[in-house]
Amino acid sequence: MKRQKIFIVLIVIITVLAVSFSFYAYQTLKVPNLLVDQQDKILLIPTGSTFSDVQQTLNEENYVQDILSFSFLAKLMKYDQFIKPGRYLLTKDMSNLEAIRLLRSGKQEPVNITFNNIRLKHELAERLCENLEADAAKFESMLNDSALISQYGFSEDNIMCMFIPNTYEFFWTTTEEDLFKRMHQEYKRFWNQQRLSEAEAIDMTPIEVSVLASIVESETNKVDEAPRVAGLYINRLNRNIALQADPTLVFAAQDFTIKRVLDKHKEIDSPYNTYKYTGLPPGPIRLPSITSIDAVLHHEDHKYLYMCAKEDFSGYHNFSTNLQTHMANARKYQQALSKAGIYN
Repeated sequence: MKRQKIFIVLIVIITVLAVSFSFYAYQTLKVPNLLVDQQDKILLIPTGSTFSDVQQTLNEENYVQDILSFSFLAKLMKYDQFIKPGRYLLTKDMSNLEAIRLLRSGKQEPVNITFNNIRLKHELAERLCENLEADAAKFESMLNDSALISQYGFSEDNIMCMFIPNTYEFFWTTTEEDLFKRMHQEYKRFWNQQRLSEAEAIDMTPIEVSVLASIVESETNKVDEAPRVAGLYINRLNRNIALQADPTLVFAAQDFTIKRVLDKHKEIDSPYNTYKYTGLPPGPIRLPSITSIDAVLHHEDHKYLYMCAKEDFSGYHNFSTNLQTHMANARKYQQALSKAGIYN
């Protein structure tokens, strides 16, 4: 009788333990434990992170409700031994099992990088790297590494031509080196056989097209006018006439607050001073858009050699074929600037 009672007690204890374990196992595996009653959230796991680092982030930034159950299952699934860096999208009410499977898989949420309206290398480096693990300072140093750049067919002056403004998809863990290689691949993809043939037809290299496009875009933000501006500069290049593009003086001065180019700016000793030196400057004065590049490739065929901003400040220009008409247009614009109180 006593043995029977002991047996029953053991059965009860085992049953209670089994039920308790089953309940805990169910909770550990299936019950929501991440971002409970919160919104979907990105988790960043930097390269070189340990399991302890992941635990700390999950706990301190309130990703998990019960860090113990997460850690128990993570070790059971050996996630602690295979930490994969990356940018992961954890969703509302995610279970431990779902989260660990995602983190183990290394399936990152990609980042869209968009860049445009950039003039200088440090601006480009900051824009490209601000949402990546890559370091902006290190990437900028690569843009000034002549040995590296020459391997890709560029120089320190024209390397910016390699970057075609657009939106690109990257993984957050992209390194500086992989970022550079990827942008070169995009450059080659952009300069397909059709565009290469179009550049050859106007006797220009892709780099020269981009440099001219950067000037065109700095002169006008009017898409419909860009091919006409491009045609004017090509006319001057073909006649070996100095481009005399005011935006190149602004770039030479490295003062982008200048609103009115003065005679003193024309005296700046710089290869970007297209009043002093004929031909194209050694590099772009901004990253030209695809629209501006195509405006050069498909420029208007006309006889204009001169242009001046319209005095109504509409953003459009007056074009002329002779210096006399151009000077008259220039006087009207200069008078409008003075009347508006714009002196520098």
